[in-house]
Amino acid sequence: MSVAVYGEFQKDKSGLFFGLTGPKLAGLFVALMPCLLAVSRSDWGAVGWTLVLFAAAALVIAVPIRGRSSINWLATFVAHSAGSASKLTEFRSKAMEGENIEEADLPGLLKQVKVHDGPPEGPQQRRVGIIQNHANLTWAATAAITFPGIKLADVAERALLADGLRDLLNAAARTEMVEEILFIVRSVPDDGEERHQYLLEHLSAAAPAQARHVTEGLAQIVSQASVQTEAFCTVTVSEAALKKNAKHFGKGMAGRMSAMVMLLAEMETKLRSGLQMDTVRWLTSPELAVAVRTGFAPGDRAQLVAAGVAKSKDPKVNADVPWPMAGPSGAHSAARHYEHDAWWSSSDVIRLPGKGAVMGALAPVLMPQEAGERRSLLVGYPIMSFDKAQKLTRKKEATADMAEAINEKMGRKMRASERKQVGRTRRLDEKLDSGNAMVRPYALATVTVPRTMSIAEFSQRLHASIRNSGFAPLPVDLSQDHAFFASVVPLGLSLVNTKKLN
Repeated sequence: MSVAVYGEFQKDKSGLFFGLTGPKLAGLFVALMPCLLAVSRSDWGAVGWTLVLFAAAALVIAVPIRGRSSINWLATFVAHSAGSASKLTEFRSKAMEGENIEEADLPGLLKQVKVHDGPPEGPQQRRVGIIQNHANLTWAATAAITFPGIKLADVAERALLADGLRDLLNAAARTEMVEEILFIVRSVPDDGEERHQYLLEHLSAAAPAQARHVTEGLAQIVSQASVQTEAFCTVTVSEAALKKNAKHFGKGMAGRMSAMVMLLAEMETKLRSGLQMDTVRWLTSPELAVAVRTGFAPGDRAQLVAAGVAKSKDPKVNADVPWPMAGPSGAHSAARHYEHDAWWSSSDVIRLPGKGAVMGALAPVLMPQEAGERRSLLVGYPIMSFDKAQKLTRKKEATADMAEAINEKMGRKMRASERKQVGRTRRLDEKLDSGNAMVRPYALATVTVPRTMSIAEFSQRLHASIRNSGFAPLPVDLSQDHAFFASVVPLGLSLVNTKKLN
């Protein structure tokens, strides 16, 4: 049985000629006009300097630099420089300044996030934390998930899991509410705190000294060789879709909360059945605060685990993290890394290879190499609306037809990559017609280390892990803060503008 490979991804915009889109071709034509006018007047001196200007314009318009156009780089550089000059890229918590606040105090794009308590559900009357993003006009909820993994799964089991992921995305598209589904995995060397607390509770003081020594030594060895992972699944819904659906449950905030809870129950069924998740626990507001705090400060996890154990013995112990203390005390977004408290992080977009990707291929990216290092991985699935998908498919087919006609008329033979792109475009309409959703998957990896370590060194190690997995890394320079929020903090922040997909 052959290994199932996902290789049907393609560019959003297909080029008409030599990979160039219509606007780029128009820009090159406008840049060439002065040269053509100089030739028509036989002004050969002007032809020379206009050709130089055209070559410079062609470099800016047509040649990408590390996956981004020169215009995009220029706009990002100007925005980052302006933010640095005005100190907008720096953050200092209000608690550090002595202010007494009750709401969340988070840096950057997370300032627009507010967490509401949903209606009580289940025998324990848990109130799911509903995340509202005022800037993006979205609502979201995050679940802590546990998954047995696919490292030991055979080909048939991986194919079943792939079908389960497809069913999840198709079900999300059919709701006409879900904009995006995000999976975040954070992996750190095991701090051994749970094992330490277990030994404190179960290791008898009357046990022989040699037995105690062997047990404690084994615990230390196991901790050094272990890696601990925590995974989250976030479901994001647009305000417009939620408001429309909330009419069936009442008006205002209560209707929105009820509609979200009903949607989460539907998504949970797909996560447990298709993707075979062992547990799916939608996080409450205090649990979200803990997840945010450990995202910014991985070293705080051991203290929070110890506080949770103490609370199980004494209910008076406060093991929660207040939202004003969930974020960092200070943060700064540099060009190639993001500084937060005693840590700094560097992020890379993972470019999907043309040969395709096997499920589980990104596992090496999540393996930290030294104590204190944390790896985080975000895999996002923005879901395009059916009408937008149909419109895009028709446009891509027309572009493919035009590209073939232009190449044939010019006598230019299409390259293998271009032929594959055209073939994928032809098959796309059939997949949409069979009821499949159109998604735009992307992946983002982040490494976090203490400030005492070199972030440049560990950033290069992350690059090597991505390349060893068969992918290509693309550093998110000048946007490291946004990348960190999306790949580490499970509050539903996305890398794409989902408004353009609907």
